[in-house]
Amino acid sequence: MRRTLKEILPPLRAWSGEKTEKLVRSPGGFGLGQVPAHFQPDSTTNIICGFCSTGCGLNVHLKDGQAHNLTPTTEYPVNMGMACPKGWEALTPLQADDRASNPMLRTHRNAEFKTTEWHHAIEFFCERTKQVQQKHGKHSMAFISTGQICVEEMAFLGSLAKFGMGMLHGDGNTRQCMATAVTAYKQSFGFDAPPYTYQDFEESDVIILVGSNLCIAHPIMWQRVLNNQNSPEIIVIDPRKTETAIASTQHYPIKPKSDLVFFYGIAQILIKNGWIDQTYIQSHTREYEAFAKHVEQFTPDIVSQISGITESALHRLASTIHQGKRVSFWWTMGVNQGYEATRTAQAIINLALMTGSIGRPGTGANSITGQCNAMGSRLFSNTTNLLGGRDFTNPNHRAKVANILDIPVENIPDQNSLAYDQIIQGIEDGSIKGLWMIATNAAHSWINQSRVKKLLGKLDFFCLQDMYHNTHSAHHADLILPAASWGEKSGTFINSERRLGMVKKISQAPGQALSDFKIFQLIAQYWGCAHLFKKWTSPENAFHILKKLSKEQPFDISGIQDYRMIDTAGGIQWPLHEDSDIDPATHSQRRLFEDGKFYHPDQKAVFIFDKPRKNPEPTCNQFPYILLTGRGTSAQWHTQTRTEKSEVLRKLYPKTIYAEINPEDAQRLNIKPLTKISITSRRASIRVDAYITPTVQAGQVFIPMHYEQANLLTHDSVDPHSRQPNYKSCAVKITPEQSENN
Repeated sequence: MRRTLKEILPPLRAWSGEKTEKLVRSPGGFGLGQVPAHFQPDSTTNIICGFCSTGCGLNVHLKDGQAHNLTPTTEYPVNMGMACPKGWEALTPLQADDRASNPMLRTHRNAEFKTTEWHHAIEFFCERTKQVQQKHGKHSMAFISTGQICVEEMAFLGSLAKFGMGMLHGDGNTRQCMATAVTAYKQSFGFDAPPYTYQDFEESDVIILVGSNLCIAHPIMWQRVLNNQNSPEIIVIDPRKTETAIASTQHYPIKPKSDLVFFYGIAQILIKNGWIDQTYIQSHTREYEAFAKHVEQFTPDIVSQISGITESALHRLASTIHQGKRVSFWWTMGVNQGYEATRTAQAIINLALMTGSIGRPGTGANSITGQCNAMGSRLFSNTTNLLGGRDFTNPNHRAKVANILDIPVENIPDQNSLAYDQIIQGIEDGSIKGLWMIATNAAHSWINQSRVKKLLGKLDFFCLQDMYHNTHSAHHADLILPAASWGEKSGTFINSERRLGMVKKISQAPGQALSDFKIFQLIAQYWGCAHLFKKWTSPENAFHILKKLSKEQPFDISGIQDYRMIDTAGGIQWPLHEDSDIDPATHSQRRLFEDGKFYHPDQKAVFIFDKPRKNPEPTCNQFPYILLTGRGTSAQWHTQTRTEKSEVLRKLYPKTIYAEINPEDAQRLNIKPLTKISITSRRASIRVDAYITPTVQAGQVFIPMHYEQANLLTHDSVDPHSRQPNYKSCAVKITPEQSENN
């Protein structure tokens, strides 16, 4: 029987911050309660930063039991006393005036939002969701999740939606950043397994960064590169002369989206010269001979013509790889966000495999993650993978998960979910009629933004669960559920190097805002499926369930005793199984594949390749320029929903949107610095400030992704294997605006 609101209210208040008790240290972080004698309200605790995937440790300084200030944690193995601008300002977004502090709903889209109580909001959510499912079928309601909430919350959401509420379709915004790496690793290694540890930045003698502006996107990782005592060759492969490229020893400004051909060409040179590790190839890989045959056609002259890199430069890069003793390959969104991204990532993986550059210090085919908990999402969000990296279509996997969770196996879908882009398409074709969006801002961040905004208006029901009530997506919602943010709840994040770190409650959420975990508990109660989640009583109890789900999987974390162990050890990298004799406190840096064994049944990695695909939107006479997008500054983050709240961060980047243009193009078009110009694609036209710089090649234009207008232009195509959007290349034209004096 469903409990009444009166019965639920006491624990609800304890999570919402309605009361004024001081924060108390506990093994699970901080909670409300009576202050024990040993606790000093003016003290310090550590927490993992809630912005990017680096996963830095921060010391939070408490005054009267509340977060007052922070400094980077000196002894934390990730950042070792360093923090980027976002980290220093991590508390500021919590204190913004526009926080969502009460549930808000409206009866129709043209009405004004009105605040309401949680009881009414959750009843409204359940009634409208059930109406959509009853009218259009259970699969007509979908959810879009995030890499921004805690692991335990992700797992609860995916389980509640799919096992309790009957939804089939749900995906996360990690589709926008990491789906390519996930797919590439699964196919090549047999599991989604980034093999590295950050110490590898300091151990390499050759560091190859592909489509990664590490200085800006991951500044603490760049500091780890600067700590390298081996005088490494730092090689940047990127169309732009980014901040990282300027600091490199070798820069290869390839033509946009020529990277697949480029890497096949490098492989061809390595093979032709015998600069490969035959012993490693024979012992630990398969399909090499077919790959070697495939790349024969990518001769230096052909690759030079396609990539724009001279033949001598191609040979120099191949020779540098050959001469290196510890070569590491690193990639991020410049690779992942492309129309043939998965095969490009696997071309990088192939280079590591064929040279034996994996499993040793300073080596690896290493994907750098984007969001703070994208790795947690990849393992536990229960979106396109069954919990723990399993397969929805495998009956043995379904049975095992059902047994661990103590739920009927019939509740687990036997089909895979639609991917993010397919859910969006489902709204357009009418198969998706309701959407629940959690901690993401699709109306800003998704490709071809105008289309997305229009489609959100077609939904019968759209619920947004977020920490702010005025995001671009909130304007289209019927219901807004106010959620607590990082620092206002407890749980875990998993960073790029597979390290679990602690999130703690060091501040009260505003008003009636609740943790996502508590919101999911309430929905389960009101939906009538709380009995399926009776063991999910707290984030830490949920963590113990996830430990059971991890057993015998490549990322087995059954050896982690509790939250306190993670906190004491300074974070713990997976795997750590219960029979392990590793002490994570003394072995804080661990890499995968040291034994040469991968996760396919034969324990071998696979060379995967394909012929290059045609660009879905090449340049033409009408649209002769290539638009590139990417990070702007280290002070900006995604859609700026949080970073714009900080006066300090706002001073570190231009207020208005701008485009970087090569001086040759500017001269030809008679464009003066900082004048207004129009950038037009087949989808939209936007006004920007012209920033003239040789860091962008002629025929190209670069716009930071953080400004809302950028995704009005982008082309809504995806990689066919990972279904990750192609943000990095579309055709545009540039039009100078005539001054009033002309």
